[in-house]
Amino acid sequence: MNMRPDPMRLQGAQPRPVVTLPQDAAPMHDARVLTRGGVQARILLDGQVYALRITRAGKLILTK
Repeated sequence: MNMRPDPMRLQGAQPRPVVTLPQDAAPMHDARVLTRGGVQARILLDGQVYALRITRAGKLILTK
């Protein structure tokens, strides 16, 4: 069980509903939490840095 505090709740944002997923489901991450409310986050994979960006149209772009 994850006991870490919700970052959005710490910033005074409205709490988000908690979704319970089956054990074999892939992990789900909120893009707004990953970007800390901004529009960009960096993701590290095997020493490579990727940029995750939320567009003005609300779509996600992942680039190397």
